[in-house]
Amino acid sequence: MKKVFDHMSYLPDMEQIDSPVMDEVLSAVRAYDYNQYTEQDVRAALRQRVIDPAAFGVLLSPAAQPFLEEMAARATEETRARFGNTICMFTPLYIANYCENECVYCGFNCKNRIHRGKLTMEEIEREMQAIANTGLKEILLLTGESRSMSPVEYIGDAVKLARRYFSTIGIEIYPLNSDEYHYLQECGADFVSVYQETYNPDKYETQHLSGPKRSFPYRFNAQERALMGGMRGVGFAALLGLSDFRKDAFATGMHAYLIQRKYPHAEIAFSCPRLRPIINNAEINPRDVHEPQLLQVVCAYRIFMPFASITISTRERAGFRDNIIGIAATKISAGVDVGIGGHSGEEGAVARLVPLGHHLVGSLGGQGGGDVLAGVLPAVDKSLGRLPLLRRLVEEIADLAGAVLIAEHLPPIQRGGPLQSQGGGGRHSRVLPPLEQVQAD
Repeated sequence: MKKVFDHMSYLPDMEQIDSPVMDEVLSAVRAYDYNQYTEQDVRAALRQRVIDPAAFGVLLSPAAQPFLEEMAARATEETRARFGNTICMFTPLYIANYCENECVYCGFNCKNRIHRGKLTMEEIEREMQAIANTGLKEILLLTGESRSMSPVEYIGDAVKLARRYFSTIGIEIYPLNSDEYHYLQECGADFVSVYQETYNPDKYETQHLSGPKRSFPYRFNAQERALMGGMRGVGFAALLGLSDFRKDAFATGMHAYLIQRKYPHAEIAFSCPRLRPIINNAEINPRDVHEPQLLQVVCAYRIFMPFASITISTRERAGFRDNIIGIAATKISAGVDVGIGGHSGEEGAVARLVPLGHHLVGSLGGQGGGDVLAGVLPAVDKSLGRLPLLRRLVEEIADLAGAVLIAEHLPPIQRGGPLQSQGGGGRHSRVLPPLEQVQAD
């Protein structure tokens, strides 16, 4: 039986760095009362040319929710100014799914009885060849959080292979010490993504029952250790809905903001995973993250940190996902397969072993009801004159599902026909509406 340790402490081999960032973030979150803000506060925040942390908190508040239209328009302007028409596409490659952590919300939980496995270097290379043949130039390597089954050297060898096929390599693995991040950077890794899950230490303790991940401060400081190790960029995220999503989103933004100030050269990225709400349970959990709340968070991230990359999950409903690209999101995954060895189609002992994706809780299906963006996008179109272009761009990206795409270089698409697209860990078909219908929506 694993020994449970204090979640605010470190295990013996965990590097402790001298950094004030965690204390500053937790102090800011404790002082953050999102119910204090008014309509006037929101209008004042949106008038700021450069959004400061106080205004960021305002934009995440309930008072800002009626201003989604204005927030989306501002976010669109910021996105266009910094990223133009560029949408980056990448694919995740799960090379192992062994895990040593007992996290109550995660499909990789070490207590879950799922098939476990990891790829050999030969199998990893076959996967990478299959992915590279699609035209994708960016890859994200993922493992479960097990040092014993997925040691740093194993990950480093996988990164070296990836460098043969891809121009950009990210890793989403267990947190490391700075010298280990330096080793992976020398192998060819460019950026590191670490999800804090929740920035509420008390909630964190109840969700991470055992394993190295139980150490809240070690996980918190992972991005800083990665930059100390020479990584080019770092990604931040909370699992929205695991705790108070407004406070977690505020903490995520503050964490990234303080790291950016301390390491100005660092490329910053946000992801926005969320727990799926249960239908008709507003009375049970009023802090569920529905599409309007998710849109608010994504737009607030963009307005607060306009140069940051923002990734939207392919698990989101297609209508939401397609429209948030160009408003605030700048990166999306393509060709997703959460199985170990699922890209190449090779039959083998470790192929497609994972029945649940990482952080997969609740329904993978689309959300019922109307499109939360329906009332926002027409106003954005009217003020910026770019909604038809945005939707054409999104559909062309979905049609191609390849590489890093730039609007000027996209081929024409066929309207009203079937389209195979990837999302939510599986393949599904949908029909694109005629352009006239899109423009009329």
